[in-house]
Amino acid sequence: MTATWTPDDLRRIGSADELQIAARRADGTLRRWLPIWVVCVGEQVYVRTWYRRNTGWFGHVLDSRRACIRVPGLQADVAAEDVAAGPDQLRADIDAAYRAKYGRYGTSTVAQMVAAKAAATTLLLSPEP
Repeated sequence: MTATWTPDDLRRIGSADELQIAARRADGTLRRWLPIWVVCVGEQVYVRTWYRRNTGWFGHVLDSRRACIRVPGLQADVAAEDVAAGPDQLRADIDAAYRAKYGRYGTSTVAQMVAAKAAATTLLLSPEP
């Protein structure tokens, strides 16, 4: 059975301007904490990077499928699932969430997070049981 976020967890994650993420190494230790933008769609948590890379936080999380996240009041181990090839409606919903949450940074900045290149890096983060 897949674990789900509590309403309080979703509130904390959704209201955080940035989420800190650290990929887990094969031995279970954490890599360096990095700030990234995060959105909630429904009861799910999603992150993206500006572009797909085989190195850096995204490549490490994609390789291990495990990370730890933190926002004020919450730190959690997570499983990461690549959902970039998900349904068109999912991408549209995630894009809309990025525009709504981060629109204050300007359309050119947000446009990079909703471009096809960034959408191809979409990860679903689920709490580990």
